[in-house]
Amino acid sequence: MEILADLSTVNIILVFLGAFIIGLAKAGLKGIDMLNVTIMALVFGGKASTGIVLPLLCAADIAAVLYYNRHAQWKHFWKLIPWMAIGILVGVYAGKDMNEVLFRKLMAVIILITVMIILIMEFRNTQKVPTHPLFVSTTGIAAGVTTMLGNLAGAFANVYFLAMRMPKNDFIGTAAWVFLVINLFKLPFQVWYWKNITAVSLQTDLLLLPALALGFFAGLKIVKRIKDDNYRRVVIVLTMVGAVLIFLKR
Repeated sequence: MEILADLSTVNIILVFLGAFIIGLAKAGLKGIDMLNVTIMALVFGGKASTGIVLPLLCAADIAAVLYYNRHAQWKHFWKLIPWMAIGILVGVYAGKDMNEVLFRKLMAVIILITVMIILIMEFRNTQKVPTHPLFVSTTGIAAGVTTMLGNLAGAFANVYFLAMRMPKNDFIGTAAWVFLVINLFKLPFQVWYWKNITAVSLQTDLLLLPALALGFFAGLKIVKRIKDDNYRRVVIVLTMVGAVLIFLKR
């Protein structure tokens, strides 16, 4: 509560908007979550914002798993999880004392690389699914590092699932399980090593839960209206828009 009390009215509105966007993203509007990263980093700063956001992500992940559980594709889950865990451990070490300016610049570069990968995939218009072990290992490690440094794994996970050409519900269901496990794995590191999740930050998260829930239910209604054929395009567009916003943020 103290954190919100110290914010301006505009920043309070932005924070509640950020929580709402988390709900939208976890309900299936993949790519829009980078808008939340931008908003929260703008209000709280890069690394501090991850301490506010992570418990909200875990709550939304639980809701997503409960709703989309039957659609999970476990072979993709088990391919990604070990590599993402390795990436998280790298991120824990690299990010603890990282300079704030360097942190933001690193996030921007990572997102640009992601956008380039997506564009190359689309311009080639290939239907071939990547099978080389190097693809899943590099994508998984990159997702793990970026999720630890700035909750940006969604961008790389989108690249992986887009490359696998998964149907809409399979995409969302598999991602729900992947991120529930990964975000729970991150919690102890941020509580006891980075120490950016505190009793005060958790009080703030409790206040933001209604906005998160509202976003989740709104997202479910929106996703239901998007046909499988169009879902891929929606994810690509949202990912690119989020990437541009993060890159332009000073």
